[in-house]
This record gives sequence, C-alpha cells and structure tokens, in this order.
Amino acid sequence: MRITEVRDKKTEKDFLKAPHIIYKNDPNWISHLDNDIMAVFDLSKNKNFKWGEAIRWVLYDNNNNLIGRIAAFVNRQLAFTYEHPVGGTGFFECINDKDAAFLLFDTAKKWLEEREMEAMDGPINFGEKDRFWGLMVEGFETSPPYLLNYNPPYYKELFEAYGFQNYYEQYIYRLSRDTVVPPLVHRNFERLTRTEGYEFKNLEMNQLEKYAVDFMTIYNEAWRDVHKHFKPMTKEQALQTFESMKSVADPELVIFAYHNGKPIAIFVGIPELNEIFRFVNGKLNLVGKLKVLYHKWRKTCKTVYGIVFGIVPEYRYKGVESGLIIAIQKSILKTDTYKDMYIAWIGDFNPKMIRIVELLGKDRAFTLVTYRKMFKDEYTFSRHPVLD
Repeated sequence: MRITEVRDKKTEKDFLKAPHIIYKNDPNWISHLDNDIMAVFDLSKNKNFKWGEAIRWVLYDNNNNLIGRIAAFVNRQLAFTYEHPVGGTGFFECINDKDAAFLLFDTAKKWLEEREMEAMDGPINFGEKDRFWGLMVEGFETSPPYLLNYNPPYYKELFEAYGFQNYYEQYIYRLSRDTVVPPLVHRNFERLTRTEGYEFKNLEMNQLEKYAVDFMTIYNEAWRDVHKHFKPMTKEQALQTFESMKSVADPELVIFAYHNGKPIAIFVGIPELNEIFRFVNGKLNLVGKLKVLYHKWRKTCKTVYGIVFGIVPEYRYKGVESGLIIAIQKSILKTDTYKDMYIAWIGDFNPKMIRIVELLGKDRAFTLVTYRKMFKDEYTFSRHPVLD
C-alpha cells in the first residue's frame, strides 16, 4: 500500500472521490458537498488555521487503486487544555481491511505526535461540532441529515481494534408530525402561556439584525455551561450566521421565546437539505444549483432538521422547552410540507437535555460515538465529564 499527502489537484480530487468508492452500493449514503469538505481545509475560509494546522492523506493499494483517506489536525487553543494534549483525526474512509485502516491511523498518529500530542479524538472536524463529527454506530436504516457523518458499520470495529475508546455518545432524535406529544407537555405550555410576560415568536426576515442579536444573547448564556471550552459569540458572528441562513431558512421553523421582552430560548430548524443534495452527488456546480432550485420549487424537503435548541439556565425546567416544541409543531402542522423533524445531536454527557427531549416524545434515530485514542498505555483515559 502507498499513502500520499494531499498536495495537488489530483490527490485532492482523490480525497473527494474516496467515499464514492466506499459507498457505491449503499442507497442510504448521500455525498457531502465537495465545497463543504474543501472549505474545512481552506486557510481563507476556516478560522481554525489561526490557531492550528491540518493535513490530509489518500491511500492506494499496490495496483494504484484508491482505497482510503484520512485527515489530521491540531487546534493549539484547545489541545493543551487537557491533561494529555489532544489532536484530532477525521474524514476517515477505508475499505474493510484492518491493515489499510491501521496504516491510515498510524500516519495521523505519527503526525500528531510530532506536534506534541498525546492523544487524538476521532472522527471529528477541524471546526465546529455541528458537522462531520462522530462515528455512526446506530441508525443505518435511513439516510442521515445534512452534515451528519455516515459510515459503514464495520468502521466501529476498525476504530476499536486500533485502540480508540468511547469518549462520548451523540444522540439524534426524531419527531414526526403524527407523534402524540405527552399531555404533560401541553399542560406546561398552557400554564406558561397563561403566565404574564412569556411569548413565542417566529423569525421575521425583515428584522434580521434584531433577531441575530437575540440569538447571540441566548447562545452566550445557554451554552456557557455546556461546553468546557466555550467562547462567547460576537455580534458580528451572529450577523454572519443569520446572513448565511437566509438562502435556506424558513421563518416558520425558527422560534424565539421571550420573558418580559428578554430573549430566553430558541429553536432553529431548517429544511433537511440532504433530501435535495442526494440529487447532486456532492457537486454544487451550475447543474447542481439548478437541481437545488428545482427541488426547492417542488418542495422536496419533507423533514425539518433542528440545528439549535437552547434555553438560558434560569428558565430551564419551567415549561419553556415544552413551549418551543409545541410552537414548532404548530408551525409544521400549518402545511403539508413537513412530515418529520430531527433534533441535532445531544451528547450523553448532557443527561438533563436528554431527559427534556425524551419527555417530549421523541425517538432516538441515530447514535454516533466520538472516540479518543491515548498514544501510550500509561496515559489515563477518562470519558467526557457529565454536565451538572
């Protein structure tokens, strides 16, 4: 076998081509967009290069057939906050061959060790956790939502045989328009809406800046205690986020909760884009864009993907979560466009949020695992700490 660093157009093309070989007979696989993958490794588009570096490789057999790929990356702002510095590996694809997989893992490990890393997490992204994060271990019966990792079941065996250990699990939940929401949820919602000062509003596209600031306020309060290495969002980042959503956002799927005018909670759903992207095969060129426009016109998307679900701490367990779900369900039921809804992943280290979501009658649709590999036996492995 021969492993080669991605350095030119040919090797980059092969890096993008590798999953098309692995999944050619899998009807549930939907290609990530090439543009989304390339943006991760573009110094001008990925801010993480300010604090780190990334590298990619492709793997060939002795007949020069493409059989795998992998990437490795270091974010120095985060790596040294752990007892043992942690790098990352991701975008792993490989034929069902342990020697090939181990060569890919060894190559990533060696590169990370040269940069003082003592462990690696994978498969993860060189960027935000809302995309390309975790290894699917349950949910192979259906196609995944946009930007969610998907892989053959045998990847689990390859990762664990190499010595990766379960750092935390990630759960994606499903709610259909026919799901019967428990009576307790309705009672919570009715009690809350009878209480003075609470209200739920849909996003208004003509007041984007106002809602972007409200989103920033909620985000900075709601996620501060969820992520160990939390960084507050700036107004500029919030505005950029909402501007980027304009092309795909459905205002009926974005719900804000307020108490006496204070923004306290948010649910952000978008049409599930993989239901369109399955027709473009990863290529958002002119033909691909025309196909996207056609399927938008046809209202091909029948599923909502809830990408944000957050409540500021002082308002949790007061019925606000019930209000968000009832409000979004009412929006979905207004038309026949949407049939199902997914909630973006919740880590098993967040049992309170899991209890909230499961109380609302949701079924677990997908389970993914973020693994950690300690580079030496004497290094102590610990699972992700549970949130209070």
